[in-house]
Amino acid sequence: PKPWTDEVVRAADAVITMGCGDACPVFPGRRYEEWVLDDPAGKTVDDVRPVRDEIERRVRTLVAELLTPTPASTDQAPAPA
Repeated sequence: PKPWTDEVVRAADAVITMGCGDACPVFPGRRYEEWVLDDPAGKTVDDVRPVRDEIERRVRTLVAELLTPTPASTDQAPAPA
């Protein structure tokens, strides 16, 4: 985990939190997701692997979402001539 700074959050397309609840600062205008995962503290390496694999799956999904262009809105008024 890394501490958040205003600069880091302003540069982020999405902010992912894992278990910080109300302790996490909120920066308006940012996309937030809370990823609920098993806490790996005190677990064996074999027990932590599924958590690691789930984080990897979610990161890959998030990256794919962020890289997918969104279609232009069709309800925009045409530009004046």
